[in-house]
Amino acid sequence: MESTESSYVSSPEATRKRSPPPPKSPTSDSAEKATYIRFLISNAAAGSVIGKGGATITDFQSQSGARIQLSRNYEFFPGTSDRIIMISGTLDDVLKAVDLVLAKLLSELHTDDGVDVDPRTKVRLVVPNNSCGSIIGKGGSIIKSFIEESQAGIKISPQDNNFYGLNDRLVTVTGTLEEQIRAIDLILSKLFEDPHYTQTMNAPFSYAVAYNSMNNYGVNGAGGGKFQNSKEDRTNSVTIGVADEHIGLVVGRGGRNIMEISQVSGARIKISDRGDFLSGTNDRKITISGSQRAIRAAEGMIMQKVAYASERGED
Repeated sequence: MESTESSYVSSPEATRKRSPPPPKSPTSDSAEKATYIRFLISNAAAGSVIGKGGATITDFQSQSGARIQLSRNYEFFPGTSDRIIMISGTLDDVLKAVDLVLAKLLSELHTDDGVDVDPRTKVRLVVPNNSCGSIIGKGGSIIKSFIEESQAGIKISPQDNNFYGLNDRLVTVTGTLEEQIRAIDLILSKLFEDPHYTQTMNAPFSYAVAYNSMNNYGVNGAGGGKFQNSKEDRTNSVTIGVADEHIGLVVGRGGRNIMEISQVSGARIKISDRGDFLSGTNDRKITISGSQRAIRAAEGMIMQKVAYASERGED
C-alpha cells in the first residue's frame, strides 16, 4: 500500500480548468480550536524568516496571530539538511502565517536568482503517519480531489524505516504560491478534523535530541524512553549567571542574539537589570523558562556565545 500512496502526484496538464476558490474555514466555535502545521526550511531560508533581530518573524506573528517556531540551526529533519518550522494557532491564523512565510521565501528566491525563477516551487510538509490516511482517502480519492482542486502537485513519501521512532512522513506540495496555499488550505482543513493530528501538536518538533542519541543508545531503542518522558514538556525555570562584560554579546545588537536564541529554542529568556547580580558574584542573572528541552537548548546557545567572548578576549 505504501508504494500506491506515494505515487499520487499531480499532472497539471491533464486538468487545466480553473480551480475553485479555497474552501472557507469553519465558522463555528471549532474555528477557535488550535491547530498547527510543520514544514521543512533550509538554514539560509530560516535566517530570512527570522529576520534581523527577529524582526521578520515577530512581524509575521503579529500580522497573522499565529505562533512561529523553528528547530535549532543544527537540528534537521532525519535524512535531510533542513530545519523544521512549526506554525500554530487557529486554522485561519495558521494559514495567514503560512502565506506570509512562503511569500517571503519566494521573494528571496527571486532576489537571489533573478527573474528566471521557476514559478512552481516545492514545500515539504511534515505529517504524522497516523494522519496521512485522512488526506489520502479511500483509494486515494481525497488526495486526487485536492490535486484537481488546487492544481498543485501533492506527493506523500512512504514511511521511512531508516530512523528509529520516526513517525512522520513528508507531504511534498509543488506549484505556484497560489496553488501551494490552496493545497495547504485543503490539507490542513482535513487534518483539522483528525483527532490524532491535533493530539500531536504539543509533541517535540525537534528531532536532533532523539535521533542523534541513536549513536549512544542503539537503534534497538534501549534508551528510547528517555526522550518520551512527559517531564520534558512541563514548564520549568532555570537561572544561570553570565559575567557582566559578556552580556552584550549574549544580547546582541538591538537584542538580535537573545531574540534568535529564544525563537530557535522555544524558551523564554529574561536578563536581570544592570547591577542585579547573582549573590556574591559580578554575574548577571539570566532566567530561562520553558520545557527542559527548550531550557537546555537556550542554555547551550548562551554558553556558546560566552565561550566565544572568552576566547576572543584571550587573543
